[in-house]
Amino acid sequence: MTANIQETFDFLNQQEPVWKPDKTLIENANIQLFMKKHSISNIEELHRKSIQNPGWFYNSVLEEFEIPWHQPYEQLLNTEKGIAFAKWFVGGKTNLHYYTIEKQIRLGRGDAIALIWEGEDGCSISYSYKELNEKVNKLASALKSLGVSKGDRIGIYLPPIPETQISLFACAKIGAVVIPVFSGYGAEAVASRLNDGEAKVLITADGFYRRGKTVKLKEEADRAIQLAPSVQRVIIVNRLNRNIALNPSKDIWYEDLIGSHSSQEPEIEFVDSDHPFMILYTSGTTGRPKGTVHTHTGFPLKSALDLYFCFDLKRTDRIFWLTDFGWMMGPWLLLGAAVLGATVILYEGSPDYPHEGRLWELIERHQVSIFGISPTLIRSLMAKDVTVPNLSSLRILGSTGEPWNPKAWYWFLEKVGNGRCPIINYSGGTEVSGGILGTYPIFPLKPCGFHGPIPGMAASVVNDRGEKVDHAVGDLTITEPFVGMTKSFWNDDKRYLDAYWSKWEGMWAHGDFAAVDRHGFWYLLGRSDDTIKVAGKRIGPSEIEAAITAHEAVKEAAAVGIPHPVKGEVPVVFAVIHEREGSHSDLEQELQAYAERSLGKALKPDKVYIVSELPYTESGKIARRVIKSSYLGEPPGDISTLKNSGALKEITERGKGIEYIG
Repeated sequence: MTANIQETFDFLNQQEPVWKPDKTLIENANIQLFMKKHSISNIEELHRKSIQNPGWFYNSVLEEFEIPWHQPYEQLLNTEKGIAFAKWFVGGKTNLHYYTIEKQIRLGRGDAIALIWEGEDGCSISYSYKELNEKVNKLASALKSLGVSKGDRIGIYLPPIPETQISLFACAKIGAVVIPVFSGYGAEAVASRLNDGEAKVLITADGFYRRGKTVKLKEEADRAIQLAPSVQRVIIVNRLNRNIALNPSKDIWYEDLIGSHSSQEPEIEFVDSDHPFMILYTSGTTGRPKGTVHTHTGFPLKSALDLYFCFDLKRTDRIFWLTDFGWMMGPWLLLGAAVLGATVILYEGSPDYPHEGRLWELIERHQVSIFGISPTLIRSLMAKDVTVPNLSSLRILGSTGEPWNPKAWYWFLEKVGNGRCPIINYSGGTEVSGGILGTYPIFPLKPCGFHGPIPGMAASVVNDRGEKVDHAVGDLTITEPFVGMTKSFWNDDKRYLDAYWSKWEGMWAHGDFAAVDRHGFWYLLGRSDDTIKVAGKRIGPSEIEAAITAHEAVKEAAAVGIPHPVKGEVPVVFAVIHEREGSHSDLEQELQAYAERSLGKALKPDKVYIVSELPYTESGKIARRVIKSSYLGEPPGDISTLKNSGALKEITERGKGIEYIG
């Protein structure tokens, strides 16, 4: 560990909480009411009991969520094949549609609003749970008429429109397996997911609006289908009423398909509790994307659990998370809210179009009470000096996707939350169905911190030998099975074991760098596999980036570790600057010296390059792995999740002829 990391950790240890909840929030919070109901005195006891007595915990949660079973389970947890292949609710039969949409109707909540959608062009639609169910039934019947049956894979390549939610639940109801595909992907990325899952049907749209322009989704889908021979039929939602070319042997309009079917409820396909309902893809450091397999009782219940305990989601809430169905947070939002009976807000377009106040208008217009966004988008809004009105409907703020920096965190707290709404910092992953670490609205907050592992998550920070460490930087791990854990990778158990279970015996290695301070607050400090080790001294990229971005000329930066024949690794930084006259070469040297003053000579960047942009994933994360491989002239691996892959060309050029690489 470097002195700089220790100094950073010492600084965190000395900080005091900056936000405290009021009495009303504490008394009415879900987590507080749950603990009171079960005579639990504090969050530590709740977490400990959830790990040591999972039978009590999950049975209590199922009762709280009013979860019915078609056939009750006989065994909560079976680990006969090892912790990596744990089976939950063994012997039980259910269907996620049965205990979400249909449950809300059976309990007399059919008239409650399930969905409010707003398009970028201003059009808006809302559906009650009863109306949503009718549309789900029509599509489910229509899919069966096309020959879709239990276990068939269905690609959903749609923007955030109502048909996205309808398609998800219709597929689930008949036992089909959903493959969510990000609406911004190009043909190759779409095809790789459809091919890996051997999708039988693709549901897409003619297009959608983004920043006032038409995104021609159907044409991209057509190119993908040429590369995906397993796809037999393509269902097209008419979002824009565009004149598009149709393949008569494969293509069918969504409205034409469901128009010939009555609203008569099709028979639900009850399945084993661990039957797959979704293959959700996440990029690996090398090779093709990883298809994480999620079950009818895993992903939906984990999503609901986290929304209930961390985000305090109630049936009266309206929750809006700025995301896409192709990312984990899309299904997470739709499924978790349906389990708990809340209202979901979906928005199709850009958050700053046609003007920078669009996001705030949407929140006011639809009376959003829980609002989630990524730190990257907050930093973007900050840079535009956006004026935020008093959003009185808000009571909870949420964030996920990447670590915060204090300046952006304070801006979100004060400008958007008006100093009264807690920021629920939340981090986990696609493989987890939600969060490992979370924050609770009943406790004081520290900037950028987490209160700790979410109930049910046996998380620890360990050293290189897999030994638990206290108040020190280490790797984030999970030591017990949990609801929501991916069943495996689709048709690739070996890759799944290699990815998460090969580093330490019986431990899930999540790949995050974490630490816990003296107050018990947890912090994520970047990906552990991004950590740079200079002559035996370890430093996180975020620390180097902070040293560079402290310079007034720098807008953002990314640090990566580059092989060095003597030191093992040296840091190299790519920086994006605000407009500035003069030589970039001179500024690069100035930034290198500036960082040295903060980091010390031993850890100063070996080189600083000024580039026009950094590559980001569509979920808002800096793609450090791809930056490193491009700079080294190596194959970048899967870059399908990049929203600006053109940024790599400049980085590749800067790496040519570098002598110490080899």
